[in-house]
Amino acid sequence: MGNGFGEKLRAERLERGLTQAELGRDLYSPSYISLLETGRREPTADVIEELAHRLELAPKALEAWSQPVSASDAEYVLAGLYARQAWDLRDYAVAAAHAATAAKIALEARNTSAWWNMTYMQAECLIKLALWQECKDVIQHLLAHPMAAESAGLGVRARQMLAAASQGQGQLTAAVEYAQEAVRLGAALPRGSTMIIGALRALIGALAESGRLDEAWEYCQAMNEQMDDHSMPQLAGEVAWVIGNVAFMRHDYPEGVTHHERAARLLSPANDIDLWARFNKASAAVRLSSGIVEPETLSSIERAELALSIVGGNRADELEVAFIRARWLYLTGDVMAAVQKLHEIHAEREVLARHTAGEVSLLLGKALKAAGESLEALVYLEEAQQEFSSAGASDRVQQAMDAVLEIRLAQRRAAAADAAAGA
Repeated sequence: MGNGFGEKLRAERLERGLTQAELGRDLYSPSYISLLETGRREPTADVIEELAHRLELAPKALEAWSQPVSASDAEYVLAGLYARQAWDLRDYAVAAAHAATAAKIALEARNTSAWWNMTYMQAECLIKLALWQECKDVIQHLLAHPMAAESAGLGVRARQMLAAASQGQGQLTAAVEYAQEAVRLGAALPRGSTMIIGALRALIGALAESGRLDEAWEYCQAMNEQMDDHSMPQLAGEVAWVIGNVAFMRHDYPEGVTHHERAARLLSPANDIDLWARFNKASAAVRLSSGIVEPETLSSIERAELALSIVGGNRADELEVAFIRARWLYLTGDVMAAVQKLHEIHAEREVLARHTAGEVSLLLGKALKAAGESLEALVYLEEAQQEFSSAGASDRVQQAMDAVLEIRLAQRRAAAADAAAGA
């Protein structure tokens, strides 16, 4: 059979964010999955059927992988291998280039399934690089292909990616719409499907960022109902993480702590240190947004900083972690240190999503106000209003406006007091 089957099996597994243990679950050991992926063991018909079910593919699709490898297939496999190696090394620019090459080879060979997979991987690399619009252009190209209409799973994955890219751009209304469409299409997939969970996560994230927390919480319950005792620990951990985020944002602190503690138990840095880094970053961020300043919050910040130093990341990742540290400094009373760090982050705010840039401006305005620099604070608070308004985050617009009004009111009182003293 050669290594064609193994390469494609590995690609499909990785695209779903599964470890070898999670794919094999109760039936196949990680070492057996490894043997299949390296071409050292050939699958039986029963194995092909079961793996197809777990990967949500038609068994015939997996059977086709065992056909003899042509010259173009070999070129495709090599380009795909280079793309995955670069991905594993987190060199997303190189990975995107190789994925595009593999997609072109597959398209010329009229292998639409391979073309789809490698084009989607190219989009994943672009989103890792925070190239939001480039990612959306690639995904729109995929959606224009008939495969997107024929396969509910592919349609869900494409719209979920569009939602994530739109959220990265700060286009929250569009992010909600794309994610809602992904959830609607996902209703045709098996219960507990990783694609359904992914679509729900995208919608919950977009709704929460938009301040629509009650709606986000309703979808959290719907997502939780997709889980059962047989759900993979990694997936269950991600679900608990998302539910905890929304609970914190709704000021339901006990519920938030409960779900994040569960997520911390289920998510392991040994399985996926990048995911573990993102969890700790998110956990620290929502705790601080809720005003929870305690040792566990600081531990989450330090774990996020440590993990980022190990796995690396784009500049947006680095600035977001720095912003979390700045928020900690502000909430613990080290206002001047917070102002200094926030000025540094603000200087590169173009790298950040619009609503995140708004958060930086808002906190910088609040910190300057606390430091007694009211006039400078107004500049950043008004800037935050504009950023939030453009992102469609109406609740955050109101917060910025309230902070501006507080300063204006204090200025009027001071002026009135001076006038009275002069009289």
